[in-house]
Amino acid sequence: MKAAKLYDINDIRVEETPVPNIARDEALVRMKACGICGSDTMGWYVKKKAPLYLGHEPSGIIEKVGSQVQNFKEGDRVFVHHHAPCFDCRYCRTGQYSLCRTWKASNIEPGGMAEFFRVPAINLGGDTLKLPTSLSFEDGALVEPMACVVKSLNKAELKPEDRLLVIGLGAMGQIHILLARHYGVRQIIGADLVRYRLNKALEFGANAIVNVQEEDLVGKVEELTHGQMADLVIVGPGNTGAMKTGISCVGKGGTGLLFTPSPDEDRLEINPYHLYFNEVNLVCSYSCGPDETRQALKLIEQGVVTAEKLVTHRYPIDRIEEAFNVVCEVKNSLKILVINDN
Repeated sequence: MKAAKLYDINDIRVEETPVPNIARDEALVRMKACGICGSDTMGWYVKKKAPLYLGHEPSGIIEKVGSQVQNFKEGDRVFVHHHAPCFDCRYCRTGQYSLCRTWKASNIEPGGMAEFFRVPAINLGGDTLKLPTSLSFEDGALVEPMACVVKSLNKAELKPEDRLLVIGLGAMGQIHILLARHYGVRQIIGADLVRYRLNKALEFGANAIVNVQEEDLVGKVEELTHGQMADLVIVGPGNTGAMKTGISCVGKGGTGLLFTPSPDEDRLEINPYHLYFNEVNLVCSYSCGPDETRQALKLIEQGVVTAEKLVTHRYPIDRIEEAFNVVCEVKNSLKILVINDN
């Protein structure tokens, strides 16, 4: 079978590898759609893991199940989370699944960007969801990214009366805007440097947009909020410059949420005096767990986020390098999927 393997950010190969064998409590899934995550294109991040098989946003059809599998059968249409927790450790008991040792160690084999992948028992029982017949496989490939945004806004305790600023309007930024609009947030501001994405943010429910190449973001947010600044700032880009600017846009009693990591060696300079006397909160949100994937699936089923709204490009696995190039160009694109029509 074909599988996409990354050796470096500019070296992605489609290789032939055996179809995985499954144990009695596992399943084999035929991939039908798999999203390219922004983290897949972060050079410093993937270099630490390379070489690796790509794909952690897959949906597909169960091709085969082991003899001990009871809740799934051949032909089931599913979303599969690449990580699943133990549900028993101290982190799981408080819903912090991404800190669970089992969650970090679990994975699908070889990855979601393969014609077939093996679903271990922990993933099958812990975070594999059947897709409603009303949803396409492309919709199913949005469950994981949507769940990351659900977790983000839950952690930030977003409220309808908040003023929200979303910095970075790629696919994840747009999902933040779509979900915030669904929640009835009164003011949503989107910031980016790509005109296409700024226009999409307006289409998806932002009240105002700021082109950071043309305007001072801090000053514009002050103007748009009549001096109050934002109650919640979602910082999408994984660089300290964007983080520092984002924190400067948070108003009194507000929250700055870091949605993407920066390289390990980077350092962020903050002013504790300002944070303390303005009671500004800093929050980080990493990935998602079973609680969020289930919420995400329901929201997708409700039409809050759909492939029709968000997916701009589709590629077969043989053209994976071209697909990655489009993601890295950061131009007229949002969500890009790898599709398997076999």
